[in-house]
Amino acid sequence: MSYSTDKIRNVCLLGHGGNGKTSLAESMLFLTGAIDRLGKTPDGNTTCDYDQEEVKRQISISMACAPLTYRDHKLNVLDTPGNFDFAGEVCSALYAADTGVMVCSAKDGLSVGADRAWKMLRERNMPRMIYISRCDEENADFNGTVDALKEKFGTAVTPIVHPIVGAGGVVTAFVDLLHKKAYDAKGETAIPADAAGDVDAAYDALMEAAAGVDEALMEKYFDEGSLSAQEIIQGLKAGVKDGSIAPVVCGSAITGMGTNYLMDCIVDLAPAPNEVAPVQAQDDNGEAVEIKCDPNGPTVAFVFKTVSDQYGKYSFVKLLSGKLTSDMGLVNTTSGNTEKLGRLYTMKGKKNDEVKEIVCGDIGTIGKMDRLKTGEALCDPKFAVKPAPIPFAEPCFSKAISPKTRGQDDKVASGLIRMNEEDPTFTIVNNAETHQVVLSGAGDIQLDVLVSRLKSRFSVEAELSDARVAYREKIRKSVEAHGRHKKQTGGSGQFGDVWIRFEPQDESEEMIFAEEVFGGSVPKNFFPAVEKGLRDAVNRGVLAGYPLVGLKATLYDGSYHPVDSNEMAFKTAAQLAYKEGIANANPTILEPIGELKVTIPDSYLGDVMGDLNKRRGRVMGMNPTPDGDQILEAEVPMAEMTTYAIDLRSITQSRGSFSFHFVRYEEAPPAAQQKAIDDAKAIQEEG
Repeated sequence: MSYSTDKIRNVCLLGHGGNGKTSLAESMLFLTGAIDRLGKTPDGNTTCDYDQEEVKRQISISMACAPLTYRDHKLNVLDTPGNFDFAGEVCSALYAADTGVMVCSAKDGLSVGADRAWKMLRERNMPRMIYISRCDEENADFNGTVDALKEKFGTAVTPIVHPIVGAGGVVTAFVDLLHKKAYDAKGETAIPADAAGDVDAAYDALMEAAAGVDEALMEKYFDEGSLSAQEIIQGLKAGVKDGSIAPVVCGSAITGMGTNYLMDCIVDLAPAPNEVAPVQAQDDNGEAVEIKCDPNGPTVAFVFKTVSDQYGKYSFVKLLSGKLTSDMGLVNTTSGNTEKLGRLYTMKGKKNDEVKEIVCGDIGTIGKMDRLKTGEALCDPKFAVKPAPIPFAEPCFSKAISPKTRGQDDKVASGLIRMNEEDPTFTIVNNAETHQVVLSGAGDIQLDVLVSRLKSRFSVEAELSDARVAYREKIRKSVEAHGRHKKQTGGSGQFGDVWIRFEPQDESEEMIFAEEVFGGSVPKNFFPAVEKGLRDAVNRGVLAGYPLVGLKATLYDGSYHPVDSNEMAFKTAAQLAYKEGIANANPTILEPIGELKVTIPDSYLGDVMGDLNKRRGRVMGMNPTPDGDQILEAEVPMAEMTTYAIDLRSITQSRGSFSFHFVRYEEAPPAAQQKAIDDAKAIQEEG
């Protein structure tokens, strides 16, 4: 069945882990007949958590799509992970969604996940709703949760239901304030007489909130003292669209109480794809253009997610303009390739249903587009545009990865590359300097999942270890050194003899080679051999084998033999001079220093600064953000930052975030130097 754009609603469920997003999606699917059995997370049989790792860990790891039909509308429900290691999946889902539904637990109140979800929605200026879950459990506190949300997020938080609370804080039913009807898990029920006064007060507050969005409604409200249900819906819809109202509903995904009402609110209050702001993009010349959601416009399909399984690769697309059919040829505006579309599907968890076309504003998948990647767009050749990219956070937690069995490095690498097509939030770098493959992601759980998937999908076992720090060595004083290589073996021998001056320099990290030879003591044709010998030698310093930087080497004297001298002899002589001279030139170890920017709530400032002092960090300054947070800027040795992603999460209860980039090398203190030397020796002994 095909739906017109105005009959489509794209919503993303987001919030803290364990608050019931997956269960809510399951309840919506079950009550609309999209599935015939209600799955449960502990049983590992929900529609949206189908991956082997999700079933094993009982958490969502990937975004999943759950399309359903309700009141002749198509609702594309995007279920996202609550664990912060998989925040990239939320970013992808928010790109495709037009409205965010924050799921908060009545038992846990205002969580860190809700705080983060609100920020993500506000940054994108997205319409938002709030669903308070687990209301029917003991010690639930709907009113307390709403009060906490209002205190944190302001007057936009607008309850459109009134809970009927029984013993132990359990919500046994709720009143739909728009129509003054009560519902429990079985259906419509009577409003208790003792709740009538509270319901009237809540209804008046709702009318006032709806009237405040529109001047005409406000005038009518002041003149007549009331608004009709349809007028309240009109005001609420306008408020949801401009972000001034975030309607609050409640329910229980297990019993289904409140699920239908949430879907009513999505249909009535959430904007259709053609009612939200146009998507920003760039044309071929880099000029800004807008992509309007027009069914008759040029086709623009944005790939917001890629999934690979044993049957092939699926590219999830949001159709920003025009329509998609399987026989179309479209341009990939990133690669420039013209792509012939494969089969089209709608995905419900892991189940795919083939469709003839995808209409404007809808979400669907294209099968077997091997060259297509997340973040790319397929466009009509006459309207080749690049939509703004998905704002993924930079990876901030790194580990070295290696196969448990020797000789399987290629298998590990190819598996990671395949998974990187699915999940662009992690990076793989083959560090030639430390001889390690470094895997970087959002945290330890994400990397652990990647290792598990290597085993289950690609049959290769890998292990994680600490990523080595790329130290440098440098000399601190000038010395002169003599290198002499003489070898006689019956026939022609080898003879090379050089005097070289070694000095520290700050012009370049690369070695600077010079010569001041007079009188032909070393013939010019051997100068390149001397330079080559030294350039090979500086790759290994004398203290711990780290590259030597900031060196000037001047060849100023030597001698040669007319028969036995050759390039190899002078190369060896230069390296002998290097070993002797550098050891006497007061060598030291330099450590990499990074620039750290930590964004934290003000209340954690002291703890974070104390932690940075333990890491030998130097605080450079602080800047407040519009959100009331602080951005703390510091310079910290990279060797002290290996566990920072996990430690900051612990210190700030996951409210902190950071970026960290290399800026320069500087001399390490004696204790750090000794540790670097000891680590290098241990690696050599292992090797």
